[in-house]
Amino acid sequence: MLKIVLDGAPSLRRPSKEVELPLSDKDKETLRKMLSHLVDSQDPDFLEKHPNVRSGVGLAAPQIGINKRMIAVYFEDDPEKHTFVSLKLANPRIVSSSFKKCYLASGEGCLSVPEKHEGRAYRHYKVTVEGIDGDTGEKLSIRAVGFGAIVLQHEIDHLDGILYYDRFDKANPLRELPGAIAI
Repeated sequence: MLKIVLDGAPSLRRPSKEVELPLSDKDKETLRKMLSHLVDSQDPDFLEKHPNVRSGVGLAAPQIGINKRMIAVYFEDDPEKHTFVSLKLANPRIVSSSFKKCYLASGEGCLSVPEKHEGRAYRHYKVTVEGIDGDTGEKLSIRAVGFGAIVLQHEIDHLDGILYYDRFDKANPLRELPGAIAI
């Protein structure tokens, strides 16, 4: 398992640098390890043997002390079909987003933020993200809605030194935004 950098570490607040292309073997290996960490963190057998590991659906390179624009995400997108979104991206960027907003009703969490912060992090309900595939080195365009859009925006925020609780309304963290969708 990777060592996760915790809130308060300077690397979490530092903007990350673009990854040089073509992807180096070292960057590809880092992305592979990031995705593997997420997969293991969601495996009940693994968690039983490693009770101090927290489950996660996304990981950005700054969270492991590397200030490069790389993210990995892994989450179930269709419980009935038991299908997963599994991505390793270098230089991801949001190229379009919806006006409609959404938030996680249970509140966002973060592997780098062990304590709970109460509030609503409003995000775009739909986003299109472009980036470089961590395996093939090819340019990808991903359209995400709802939970997937939240995960991608959360991880891309890490690349700019932003943590989810930075998105809370400072005066009223639980403020309701009219028309926002609870996920």
